[in-house]
Amino acid sequence: MYAVLPRLESSRTTFPPLRRRNVETLQLNLGYRCNQSCVHCHVAASPQRTEEMDRETINLALDAALHLGANTLDLTGGAPELNPHFRALVSTARDRGLKVIDRCNLTILFEPGQESLAEFLAENSVKIVASLPCYSTENVDKQRGNGVFDASIRALQKLNALGYGTNGSPLEIDLVYNPQGAVLPPPQQALEADYKRVLFNEFGIRFNRLLTLANMPIQRFGSTLISKNTFDDYMQVLRNAHRDENADKVMCRSQLSIDYQGYLYDCDFNQMLGLGLRFNGSSRVHLRDVLASSKNALEDGAIVVRDHCYGCTAGQGSSCGGALN
Repeated sequence: MYAVLPRLESSRTTFPPLRRRNVETLQLNLGYRCNQSCVHCHVAASPQRTEEMDRETINLALDAALHLGANTLDLTGGAPELNPHFRALVSTARDRGLKVIDRCNLTILFEPGQESLAEFLAENSVKIVASLPCYSTENVDKQRGNGVFDASIRALQKLNALGYGTNGSPLEIDLVYNPQGAVLPPPQQALEADYKRVLFNEFGIRFNRLLTLANMPIQRFGSTLISKNTFDDYMQVLRNAHRDENADKVMCRSQLSIDYQGYLYDCDFNQMLGLGLRFNGSSRVHLRDVLASSKNALEDGAIVVRDHCYGCTAGQGSSCGGALN
C-alpha cells in the first residue's frame, strides 16, 4: 500500500485550465504486473500485481481508436507484454493500420515465454520506447534492481541486430531517462548526445531519440517523497519551474489514457490517482460510452488538472514523448 496524496487529489489547484483537442493516441494500460519494481514507478507495478486488461476490453479499445480517428495505440503497464492478449492486440492493431508503441522495460525480453518477443515486435514494426534511466550500471541497478543494466544492454544489442535504431531502418527505438530523485531532468538534447556517445563507444548500441521525463509525485515515488519529508519541497520545485508555453503541448490535449477495466482518463497520472475523465456529467466514463457517442464528442472537453500537472510543464516540460521544448 502507498500513502494517499490528498494535496494532489484535492480539486483546489493553481494549475491553469486545459481543454482537449482531437484525439490522436489511445494509451492502454494492459495491467500492473511487471517483472520489475522500480522505485520511481508511478503505477506501483510489480510481479505481485494481478490486474490485467481482458480480451473484451481490448476489442472495445481497438474499436474506440478507429471510432475516434486515433492513429496510434500506446501500450503500457506494468510490463504490457505480460498481458496474455498482447500479441493478438498488436497484430490486430497493425492490420487496422494503427501505429503501435510498446513501452518496454527491456529485461522482459529474457523472461520465460518471451524468447521470441523481440522478433515479434520487429516483424510488426512496433515502435519501442525503452526504459534506461542512466548509462551506468550503478545508477540503473540502484533504481531498478540488481542486474537490470546488464540485461538491458543485452536486450538493446539484440534489438539493434534486428534493425532497431540502426541507420536507414524503419524500426524505431527511443530510450527513456528519468532523474534519480526529486530534481528536474537535465536538457534533453545534451543528455541524448552523452547517451549516444557512451552507449555506442562502450557497447556498440544505437538508438533514435532520448526522452527525458520528470518523476511524478504520485504512487510509489510520491510515497517515497513523503517518507523522506521532501514532498512539499519537490512540489515547490515543480511550481517554480512552470512555463505557460508548455501547457499548449502537454500530452493530455491529444491523448486519452485507458485503464485495464476500460475506463478513461485524461492521462495515466490521473489514472493512478483515480481522477476520471469527465464526460456528460460523469467522471466514470467507459469505452462503451465513447462508442455510443459521436466521433467528436470528446473534443474541447475540460481536462481534469491537479497540482501534479506541474510535473509536465516544469522546465523543458515532460510527456510520454519526452521534453516539450
